[in-house]
Amino acid sequence: MKQMILTAAATLCLALPTFAQAQMTYPEPQRIVSGLSGPWSVGFLPGGGLLITEKRGRLLRISPDGERAQVSGLPEIRVKGQGGLLDLALASDFASSGRIYLSYVTPQPGGEGTAVASATLEGATLEDVRTIFEMKEGSNGGRHFGGRIVEESQTGALFLTIGDRGDRPSAQDPARDNGKIIRIDPATGSHETWTMGHRNPQGLAFAPDGTLWSHEHGARGGDEINRIETGKNYGWPVIAYGRHYSGAKIGEGTSKPGLEQPAFYWDPSIAPSGMAIHSGEGWPEMKGRMFIGSLKFDHIAVMAPSGAEQIGKIETPQTQRVRDVRIGPRGGIWFLSEGRGALYRIGPPE
Repeated sequence: MKQMILTAAATLCLALPTFAQAQMTYPEPQRIVSGLSGPWSVGFLPGGGLLITEKRGRLLRISPDGERAQVSGLPEIRVKGQGGLLDLALASDFASSGRIYLSYVTPQPGGEGTAVASATLEGATLEDVRTIFEMKEGSNGGRHFGGRIVEESQTGALFLTIGDRGDRPSAQDPARDNGKIIRIDPATGSHETWTMGHRNPQGLAFAPDGTLWSHEHGARGGDEINRIETGKNYGWPVIAYGRHYSGAKIGEGTSKPGLEQPAFYWDPSIAPSGMAIHSGEGWPEMKGRMFIGSLKFDHIAVMAPSGAEQIGKIETPQTQRVRDVRIGPRGGIWFLSEGRGALYRIGPPE
């Protein structure tokens, strides 16, 4: 349930999130890669290498000694507004298969839509590139593409977030892909709508217990964290905790029977992007904590494992427009700073 502030008399006062700012210290971020332009996502290769996507349509392979190569063979990508080359995920069997997944914006009749491709990475080239999902219906406008992907390690299924593309009512239309989280079978390309009623989810991650979590952008206020469960409707644009940028009320209020409540929401909005949930491996004290980048306030929000309480934040000169956050090898917290054009690592204390 969403967090409430209570008066001394224990009567309900305001429906606002609770921020329990803990005194936490983290090692200074170490810069790993610089000179990036619009970085969007990072993945870890066996042996210490990296893959980094840039929104403008570049996929970079970084060797353990820092040498970089631009990967060729990408699918056709439309760079427009918030769209371009977005997320990446390495298949759980990457060591043997070399398979990766990319989300991106593709041209379609009527405009653009979010798509996912499967490919095999051979050195600095993508082979066997296949589109395994594409939105049913393209639309104009350069916003709310969603695009976060995550693999369910037990089954190999992919989950993909899709924003409403600025067409609010479509998030409640079961015949449209807008405003949905989709589950994809990479082997067959078959897919199903997992949840609906989302505005623009740009964070998606599994917790150590297998629970799937997402966060999404609200309008003016009302950025949300949601526990994702199949068949659920998360309310947009019928209910919301924010307001339109004009100041007008959104939908019917903040609750309605049959529509899910967020585990947590921010007001004012932090513009969340990227989401990592620590397994505890390599840094046991962090187990279950969520790390969420803020594009607006230049920090990483640290959430309790319940997702219902912000327990701190990481705010340094390096955390400018944090676009992606990942838990890397040996338990480090890695993040991409769009503002700095760089990748950083925060390592466990030695």
